[in-house]
Amino acid sequence: MSSALCSLIDSGTKLWLDSIDPDLIAENKQLGATGATSNPIIITNLLKTGRFDGVIDELIASDLPADDITWDLTDRLVRSAQQEFLSVWEETSGNDGYVSFELDPLLEDLDVAHAQRVERYVELGKKWSLGHKNRMIKVPATPAGLDALEELCAAGVTLNVTLIFTEQQYVQARDAVWRGAQRRDTLDGFKSVYSIFVSRVDVYTAQHIPELSQAVAGQVGIVNAQRIWQKNVEFWADKNLPLQQEIIFASTGTKNPEDAAWKYVAALAGADIQTNPPATNHAIAESDQTFSRQVAVAASEEVQREIDRHIDFAKMQNVLMQEGVEKFVSPQKSLLELIQTKCSAGSQC
Repeated sequence: MSSALCSLIDSGTKLWLDSIDPDLIAENKQLGATGATSNPIIITNLLKTGRFDGVIDELIASDLPADDITWDLTDRLVRSAQQEFLSVWEETSGNDGYVSFELDPLLEDLDVAHAQRVERYVELGKKWSLGHKNRMIKVPATPAGLDALEELCAAGVTLNVTLIFTEQQYVQARDAVWRGAQRRDTLDGFKSVYSIFVSRVDVYTAQHIPELSQAVAGQVGIVNAQRIWQKNVEFWADKNLPLQQEIIFASTGTKNPEDAAWKYVAALAGADIQTNPPATNHAIAESDQTFSRQVAVAASEEVQREIDRHIDFAKMQNVLMQEGVEKFVSPQKSLLELIQTKCSAGSQC
C-alpha cells in the first residue's frame, strides 16, 4: 500500500472508491479501499467502454425491454463489486465493506404527483435491497427522496442519502432515517450514511459569489462539510448504536487545476468515509504526502463569519440540487438510448 494512502487510513478515514469498474476496484483494494459507490454517470461510462457488450447482447437476446436490461446490468455490476468487499463487511460486522446502488434518477423527471414519486422510491428501494448484505441504497436528498427515507429505513433498507449540500438537507435526512430506525424491531443492523458533496460547493461560490476574500474562496466546501460532520457526531453520540452512522465526504476530486489533487482529502482526513475518484487516489498514491486528522480543525471565526455573511445556503442548495439531479438524469437517459440503439439494431426490445 502507498505510504500516503496508508497515512490517510491511519488518520481514521475509511477509503471508498467512486467507481465500480472491476479493474479499478482490484487496483484500489490494493491501495486500501474498503467499499465503493456507483451512480448513473459511473454506470453509463463503464458500459460505453464496450467491455460489457457481450452481456448486453445476451440480455437483448432474452427479449427484455431496454429499461429492464439497463437495470439488470447495473445490478450485475454492483453485485460484482459487493462480492469484492463482502469480506470487509463480514470482518467489521456490517460497519464497512458496502457498495452503493443508486435508485433511478428518472423518478425526478417524471410528471407525477409528489406522493406517487415517494411511493416509487420506496418500492424500488425495497426491491433493489432485498437479499443483499452489503448493498446500500442511494436515495437523493430531493423532496421525494427525503420523504421516502423513513419508510425505507423502517423496512430494514440500508441507506446512503446522496446529493446533500447543506445542513438543512442533512438534518432532514438524518431525522427521517432515525424515525424509521426506531420503528424497527432491533437496531443491531442499523447503518446509514450521508453523502456531503464538497468540491461542487466551491465551484458554485466561484461562479456566483466572486466577492469572497482570498482567504475564504475555495474553502467553503470544506467548512460546510466540517460543520455537517460535527452535527452528525453530536447527534449520534448518545444513541449507543452497534454500528456507526457516518458522513461520506463525496465530490472530493478538485475542480480547480491550481489546487492539489488531495486538497479536500487532506482537509477532511481523520473521520468517517471518503469516496475518492480513482484519479485522486492514484495521485495520492504517487505522492509523498502524509495525512493527519484535520476534519475537526475548524476554520477561524473570521472565515466562518464571512461565509455566513455572503452565502445564501438555501439559494445554493436549490441551484446545486437542480444541477445535481440533471447530472444523473442525463447519463441515465443516454444509457437507455445506448441500450435501445443496440436493441433496434437487433430488431428486439
